[in-house]
Amino acid sequence: MRILLGAIAALAFSASAVLAADDVMASRIGNTTITTDASGMSSKIYYEADHSFTGIQGDLQLAGTWAVKGSQVCLTFSSEAPPGYPNPICTPVSARNVGDSWTSGPFTVQLVEGKQ
Repeated sequence: MRILLGAIAALAFSASAVLAADDVMASRIGNTTITTDASGMSSKIYYEADHSFTGIQGDLQLAGTWAVKGSQVCLTFSSEAPPGYPNPICTPVSARNVGDSWTSGPFTVQLVEGKQ
């Protein structure tokens, strides 16, 4: 019985850790994350609750999956990755609100309402 209770507690803890990781991305679901680099090139990323994403950068159509790993969000492209970017690409992530703007390394990031 103790083993079963221990397994249930471990499962509940790991499930809450996964939910907490998804919470940091909750405001991005159904909205648009716009990332602009130093040269002015913008990307629009649309995150989905099923851990998939789509997006555009210029004429390039982006698609793949996302996962929170520690304090980073990692995008694994099933499409061609943007030129000069690794696949997967991992960047720092923290909870944000729609309407927020911030910098992340050489990027300016905005979270805007809806799919723009």
